[in-house]
Amino acid sequence: MPYTIVFSTDNTEDVSGTDTKTALEALATVGLLQSRGDEIKYITSPQEGEIGVEMLRVLAKEELEEFQTLA
Repeated sequence: MPYTIVFSTDNTEDVSGTDTKTALEALATVGLLQSRGDEIKYITSPQEGEIGVEMLRVLAKEELEEFQTLA
């Protein structure tokens, strides 16, 4: 399921967004953005609507378990 992550950088008030294809990819992207000091404004998906980082972690965990079952 696709996710859009909307964030702002520490030194600007501009908001940017990036798209990912899976919850696992979105979680990795959030981690990278946070390590750079960027602020996550919100995360959206067509199926879930607006979610937070904690919910994204739950979805990524479920996704990982599903991938492991298929392997």
